[in-house]
Amino acid sequence: MEITLFPIAIVIGGRFEASDDYWGGVRSVIRLNEDLPLATLKGLEEFSHLEVVWHFSRGSDADVHLGSRHPRNNPDWPETGTFVHRNHRRPARIAVSRPRLLGIEGRDLHVEDLDAIDGTPVYDIAPWFTEFGPRGGTTQPSWPGEMLSRYWEKRPGT
Repeated sequence: MEITLFPIAIVIGGRFEASDDYWGGVRSVIRLNEDLPLATLKGLEEFSHLEVVWHFSRGSDADVHLGSRHPRNNPDWPETGTFVHRNHRRPARIAVSRPRLLGIEGRDLHVEDLDAIDGTPVYDIAPWFTEFGPRGGTTQPSWPGEMLSRYWEKRPGT
């Protein structure tokens, strides 16, 4: 089955180049498309966080890697399969982020900690409901914590 998705918004500002780390404190705007009524945002300002579905638009089909590889090409971390990685090398190149909603001005959703770069197409926006978070305890191996130890830090010098 094939589907066609159309962006409903675009990321404005924040970071202009992709990076593996230092996404903490990055502020940007998610600008809703002009063809969508403002009423689609009504009530959203009551939520602290959003769930944003977006596209790794600067990636290409040539970047997709099916199989296993070391995360960030670091041989200290185990080879893991495509669906263990959370980057642009996935077949659909779709990502999900959960930024803090700082405020709404017209079509502009001001957010912090959205790890998508300027110009990124956004496919969906939803409020974060605590009840949709993981149920029960969660587990993971040690390497993601090591790999992402600086992911949400602020970029040095900012």
